[in-house]
Amino acid sequence: MSITPLYIIPARGGSRGIPHKNIKLMCGKPLIAYSIDAARRAGAPDSHILVSTDDEEIARVVVDNAGLTVPFMRPDALATDTAGSREVILHAMDEADRMGLRYDVVVLLQPTSPMRTADDITAALSLYRDGVDMVVSVAEAPCNPYYDCFETDADGVLHVSKGDGLITRRQDAPPAWVYNGAVYVINPASIRAMALGEFPVRIPYVMPRSRSIDLDTPLDWTIAEALIARAE
Repeated sequence: MSITPLYIIPARGGSRGIPHKNIKLMCGKPLIAYSIDAARRAGAPDSHILVSTDDEEIARVVVDNAGLTVPFMRPDALATDTAGSREVILHAMDEADRMGLRYDVVVLLQPTSPMRTADDITAALSLYRDGVDMVVSVAEAPCNPYYDCFETDADGVLHVSKGDGLITRRQDAPPAWVYNGAVYVINPASIRAMALGEFPVRIPYVMPRSRSIDLDTPLDWTIAEALIARAE
């Protein structure tokens, strides 16, 4: 199946956990450059890599450091803490349509996943087919709802989240996955019709937890930087 992806890299200026993290240097390179490089290595032409940002400094770093044009700026209404991913994606798609870009699928690459590789992107794309709403990268969940993930009932008593609580070995529990934030391969018609959480057909692309760090806290940053430095 031959498809033409449109790569969208969302990079809002505000960040509470790690200030201005999208252009903070990680091992000497702006964080956002890792996602741009991964898209290029996956075969994306620069014309089909769109950085969606509201921040002039981020745009300048993208141009000066990565040599990538930033053809539009994200409106302020889509740059708040409450702005949803779907709205940001739709805005970038509208801009791509305005520029006359042709594409069959949207690939969302969040800058906060620097461990993601070009092979991860191409492998996720290979799982996309007609009838799929989204291929999404996942990692094994740190807790399993059939084994060691619990909820409280109305009386405040713990009970296992799913099942009868009789599973005594983790390996006997059905596998459980979490989105790791690295790669989203999205059907354009599906995202125009509904929110990501409403997609009925979502296919997992499994990544190891060692490449599934999603930067949210300074500790996440320290771990990712150490892993990248060790791999270099």
